[in-house]
Amino acid sequence: MGGDHGPGEIIPAALHAVREHAELRLILVGRQEVLAPLLANHGFGDRLRVEHAPEVVEMHELPSSALRNKKQSSMRIAIELVKDGRAHACVSAGNTGALMATARYVLKMLPGVDRPAICASVPGIGGLTHLLDLGANVNPNSEQLFQFAVMGSELVSAVCNVREPTVALLNVGEEEIKGNDVVKQASVLLADSHLNYVGFVEGNDMYTGKVDVIVCDGFSGNIALKASEGVAEFLNYHARAEFERSLYGRLAALVSLPVLKAIRRKIDPRRYNGASLLGLRGIVIKSHGRAERVAFAHAIDEALLEIEKNVPERIASRLEALLTQGQAV
Repeated sequence: MGGDHGPGEIIPAALHAVREHAELRLILVGRQEVLAPLLANHGFGDRLRVEHAPEVVEMHELPSSALRNKKQSSMRIAIELVKDGRAHACVSAGNTGALMATARYVLKMLPGVDRPAICASVPGIGGLTHLLDLGANVNPNSEQLFQFAVMGSELVSAVCNVREPTVALLNVGEEEIKGNDVVKQASVLLADSHLNYVGFVEGNDMYTGKVDVIVCDGFSGNIALKASEGVAEFLNYHARAEFERSLYGRLAALVSLPVLKAIRRKIDPRRYNGASLLGLRGIVIKSHGRAERVAFAHAIDEALLEIEKNVPERIASRLEALLTQGQAV
């Protein structure tokens, strides 16, 4: 029921997902009277069914209000399905703060994790880079940044089949003297750990692909990601405007079309939709609120991959090993 487009885009994404994945079963949680007409004669039997939820968490609602007053919301019921073992994962395009608060309250945290972190992948020259946190924790301490690094490293190891992912801290410079005390102390913890820590990186390293995991506080991460989205829209707008400016431009666009399509596909944000809420005792995937059907289908794919790779269990196992070894977490 959430996101900018709601069922009108999420249901087509769900239909596409069950077509693509023969063993997939989806539970669509929301208002029966809204969803049922959109699912008439879908032809997938019990592989696609509705779980009625009379309430909806609105995008503007405070997380505390949603948690306290919307116990029959589609978001709350979807997460409870995961807790009860009736679903393996929850995917939502709804209110991010409410999703995080509800997931943390219902599912609880893994041992050794103070707070969940939002992690998403971005395309780079040398491959994907996973960035966390993207907004859940605006002011984490150094030990929490260390926890984010452990979770991000284990996620990349699982879903990207990278044996020892490289991990870096986002900073205002690569030199050891740069940064605030929290970042410097986190660097000490990471350097003393068994993670493949490579030091500090700057914002321009987000899209080089030279490291697998970049760790930062949620304030910096969210601004960095949103700024990147804005730059992509800016470039797309002006490229289109220049090509359409004259006959010569339109001819140049026609000649360049195969290259332009290839570049657009590589940087298409829809292909990277689906951020993981790491640190929970269950899988919760946050889709971008503006996601349409193609993007939301990719968020479902991300959930399927994390289910297959047992991501929460792998994170819990790594944290337990670090605790046993005496590593601060």
